[in-house]
Amino acid sequence: MAAATHVALLRGINVGGRNKLPMKQLVGIFERAGARDVRTYIQSGNVVYAASAAVAKGIADAVQRGIDSELKLDVPVVTRTAKQLARVVANNPYIAEGADEARLHVAFLARKPTDKRIAALDPQRSPPDSFRAVGAELYLHCPGGMARTKLTNAYLDRQLDTVSTMRNWKTVTKLLSMCEQST
Repeated sequence: MAAATHVALLRGINVGGRNKLPMKQLVGIFERAGARDVRTYIQSGNVVYAASAAVAKGIADAVQRGIDSELKLDVPVVTRTAKQLARVVANNPYIAEGADEARLHVAFLARKPTDKRIAALDPQRSPPDSFRAVGAELYLHCPGGMARTKLTNAYLDRQLDTVSTMRNWKTVTKLLSMCEQST
């Protein structure tokens, strides 16, 4: 079976001098997990790779174990297919509203939360910030910037009972471009 293009999003590496993980070492961990044509984007854990369906199914856990084994770091890994990432880009509700793309982010969730969990998110937690849930993503519009928002990974993880990792819109669209170059 042919390999498909995928994206892995690691949370919390090389941020503020913590959880240091060289990209060359990360590429090796992905290759040992069975991925091919592994490429990274910037130093914060964005990986585009090719994998068979069987490898892709277990790669998040395999990479997480590899990072723990080699570096003693507990790093969550969230994955998407290139097709799923294309839907994320196409479905951003803030783009149609003309929001400033520099203020847009996506929280990628390890699994789709229940409607009850989504409804429990406080829309007034961090004004003027807002969010919209679509599938296993939460689109964020943070006019004051991510440094000021209270819509943090810790809050989202707790409220939605899943693992989240956020990317700015520029990174999301760049990763999609990298996926499209791979196909």
